[in-house]
Amino acid sequence: MEKYWYVVHTYSGYENKVKANLEKRVESMGMQDKIFRVIVPEEEETDIKNGKKKTVKKKVFPGYVLVEIIMTDDSWYVVRNTPGVTGFVGSAGSGSKPTPLMPDEINVILKRMGMEEKRTDVNFELDETVTVIEGPFANFTGKINDIDLDKGKAKVMVNMFGRETPVEVDFSQINKI
Repeated sequence: MEKYWYVVHTYSGYENKVKANLEKRVESMGMQDKIFRVIVPEEEETDIKNGKKKTVKKKVFPGYVLVEIIMTDDSWYVVRNTPGVTGFVGSAGSGSKPTPLMPDEINVILKRMGMEEKRTDVNFELDETVTVIEGPFANFTGKINDIDLDKGKAKVMVNMFGRETPVEVDFSQINKI
């Protein structure tokens, strides 16, 4: 079974409490193999009050929490009955399973929060020649000399000013030649 992201509706203002409650329930009920990450989507916003800059975290979707789940009767029940949860978004009725977010949708949200989804289908290899297709090093060609699967990045040795220089790029910024 695959894990997917679902949107959970909460009482407004209870998003962080629901996240904490759900994380506690996952642990106490041994659901770590079915319920993974719980996220309250937030963005940093800069406010200016009395001439002073202040950075505050603002909820992107007030009243909603994102949960990464392998959907089973058990995991659905645990999330659905967490204090503060009013239901799943995308379920037809109280007894029906909800519809998960599409990968594109969750990637946009995670990217906005600086938490891009890890790509596990990476098929780059060390010493492989690639072209950088995006970013400040676009159109440079080089060999991969390090791969970091957790961060979704590779170090590519590009020829810059007559010498080999390592540049770190996201997997999405390079293509095989």
